[in-house]
Amino acid sequence: MRALFSFFVCLLWMPAAFAQKTAFDPQKLAVRWEVIENNYQQKTQTLSAFTLTNTGKTPLPATGWGLYFNFVRTIKPGSANGPLQVDHLNGDFFRLVPKPEMAPLRPGASIRVEFVSDAWVLNVTDAPGGLYWVRDSQPEKGIPLPNYTVVPSTEPKQTTRFPGDKPGFVGPQAVYAQNKALTDIPENQLPKILPSPTAYRETGSAFTLTGDVSIMTDAAFQREAGYLANELAAVLGKKTSVTTQKAPGQIQLQMAAMAPGAYQLRVNADGVVISAASGEGICYGIQSLKMLLPPMAWTKPQSSLPVPGVEVTDAPRFGWRAMMLDVARNFQPKTQVLKLLDLMALYKLNILHFHLNDDEGWRVEIPSLPELTAVGSKRGHTLDNKAFLQPSYGSGPDVQSPTGSGFYSKADFIEILKYAAERHISVVPEIETPGHARAAVKAMDARYARFMAENKPAEAGQYLLRDLQDVSVYRSVQSWNDNVMNVALPSVYRFLETVTDDLLAMYREAGAPIQTIHFGGDEVPAGVWEKSPACQALMKTDPAVKNVDDLWYYYFRKVNELVRKQGLYLYGWEEVGMRKTRLDGKAHMIPNPDFAGDGVQVDVWNNVLGWGAEDLAYKLANAGYKVVLSPVTNYYFDMAYQKSFDEPGYYWGGFTDVDKGYYFIPYDYFKSAREDRLGNPLDRSVFNGKERLTDYGKENIIGIQGLLWSETVLGPQRMEYMMLPKLIGLAERAWASDPAWATGTDEAANQRLYAQAWNTFVNQLGKRELPRLGSYAGGFAYRIPTVGAVVEDGAVRANVQLPGFTIRYTTDGSQPNANSAVYAAPVTTKGTIKLRAFSAQGLGGRTVVIRH
Repeated sequence: MRALFSFFVCLLWMPAAFAQKTAFDPQKLAVRWEVIENNYQQKTQTLSAFTLTNTGKTPLPATGWGLYFNFVRTIKPGSANGPLQVDHLNGDFFRLVPKPEMAPLRPGASIRVEFVSDAWVLNVTDAPGGLYWVRDSQPEKGIPLPNYTVVPSTEPKQTTRFPGDKPGFVGPQAVYAQNKALTDIPENQLPKILPSPTAYRETGSAFTLTGDVSIMTDAAFQREAGYLANELAAVLGKKTSVTTQKAPGQIQLQMAAMAPGAYQLRVNADGVVISAASGEGICYGIQSLKMLLPPMAWTKPQSSLPVPGVEVTDAPRFGWRAMMLDVARNFQPKTQVLKLLDLMALYKLNILHFHLNDDEGWRVEIPSLPELTAVGSKRGHTLDNKAFLQPSYGSGPDVQSPTGSGFYSKADFIEILKYAAERHISVVPEIETPGHARAAVKAMDARYARFMAENKPAEAGQYLLRDLQDVSVYRSVQSWNDNVMNVALPSVYRFLETVTDDLLAMYREAGAPIQTIHFGGDEVPAGVWEKSPACQALMKTDPAVKNVDDLWYYYFRKVNELVRKQGLYLYGWEEVGMRKTRLDGKAHMIPNPDFAGDGVQVDVWNNVLGWGAEDLAYKLANAGYKVVLSPVTNYYFDMAYQKSFDEPGYYWGGFTDVDKGYYFIPYDYFKSAREDRLGNPLDRSVFNGKERLTDYGKENIIGIQGLLWSETVLGPQRMEYMMLPKLIGLAERAWASDPAWATGTDEAANQRLYAQAWNTFVNQLGKRELPRLGSYAGGFAYRIPTVGAVVEDGAVRANVQLPGFTIRYTTDGSQPNANSAVYAAPVTTKGTIKLRAFSAQGLGGRTVVIRH
């Protein structure tokens, strides 16, 4: 019996012994993640789960490994069940590790770990990302886990955020209802220029454009003439000549007395004349001329092109028409920035607000401080952040990740500046401070360590951004505990001066204009600086700094002095213009009188409907601040288009479809607001007692800005999807005067006028603008709308938000493609109908399914 027992023990032992000699291959680990329940335990939290399945031939070890991932929700400590625990490392970085009770996971077996996180989880971009494996025996090596599945949410408990969350996921029926009132307008009857000109008339006297045309220019417009020649070469296949001599059949660029940015464009059978007082106006006239060309002209060079006869008189409404691009969270290559500048120029946007640093990356070379890019521009697997930064937003373990790592060299940045200046676009660099500064803080820590190792303590501390003795405890909105500069340190201001000097030197070398540097100022968390010896010392020596709150005003007073010495003005987020005080014993924020009327400019983003700050932009403008309207509800392009699991983007500020930017009324956005951040019809009582914009305040609204934060923007295609076609609505509101539907007092009439204008606009997008953008500047991966569909009167009826897109369908269960049947009439076939919209270039949107 003893021998027989020993034999069976040996049989049990042998596979385990063999497994010890054969290391587990982590790429054989299949991982699934799913939402179990939103509003878990009737709280603002979510229960979700990982399921790990061993698809390999050896057991998953019980110890000696960790699974690392990024997740934009805060996981509640100790909430994980089962044999695995979740550790929060910093920011959105987590680790899944075995508990003592973990047993080896045999081949084919699975384990599941459930955990609770704050807030809600609705769509695919909420899911954990960037999963990778690290062995304890090789702590420096991260191995990506490619076999990862995010399970779509379909059940009400997964898709409902809280009781009473009425708008469900947007299905084809809801889309159909939204589009039902739209009518088709023939392409030849549509206005041909967007944003809408001040005055536009078609004359019927067309001009034929060929490669033999010459460009006659006044001497002042030589640069613009060269730009036009290059633009025409893209559609004609040859570069036209530039001359100062008039001749029949030319494109003439001529000087005329007009307001800044204004232009006139006249096209008839004899040629084209663009008149303006400056190169800026000429450039805008060139963009309008390009828009007159057939939308498909950019697909391949043409021997000749018809240009319809028009008379156009035009000028911009706002002088500040901006697009903010965040390249810190996820990087975009230089070629993509140049492509964005081409897009902005076409739609007459004139400011690129370039968000160049944040907690997750520093993206521009500062020659005097090489660590900023040597350390701060790279992300990869690390637990000490000394050589580079930890993964964020799913960038993974590889330091060569194209979205997690990257920066613009000095030469790159100068090229961007020159390219922008040629298109009359100003680039405003943003150096985010004093919060959202972790990349800079860690980079200067690396510099400190290098000089200390060389026994050079003076040099080491020269640009240090944190108080080494500070034991303050804080947690930022993005869950960082080490991302704020210490504003009491003189080294912080040396750092800012050095960065400013190097940036200005690059602008000078590029010959590019610069009037301001954006110095951030948002989301500094509570608790910061409270236990800093340096801050305590400053409070004892500076009578203006009585408490921690006063450090904020101390900091921006010094930054204001710094930029003024350089001939610049101060620019920042809305918090720069705010001051803490108390009202009825409670904390209360008011416009800060220190900077009011001092030319300080602020981006105001917080108009979230129902949060209480709906009138903040108007308060600051009325108080004397120069305000750029940057409202999350209308112009945060990182917000998802609609509530759908497959629709990427955030939604904390609302869902932002194309209409949100179009119907925004700059001087009275209370009037145009239609739904709250949850997608419900708006309870207009949120505006009760809110401050409206005065005539004085109107003078301080200097413009409008679209913003693309990049937490969910992994690569150029996603960038273009999130921006387009939303950006065109932004351009329309920033350039064109208020339309009739925005200014009338008869609400019923306003609604009729809006419906007509919206119908024209979506026809322009579907039949002219997006077909052009399919090929323009190499082609843009804009969002193709999902099809609306219902079963009605015994048939499937379909429509699309942007007339001009082709709807194709299948009845056999297959995915529609560019060769599938075209929807031309209601479909009477029974069964499962799949529908999909296609562009002029044959690219398709997402498939929708409807059962008949």
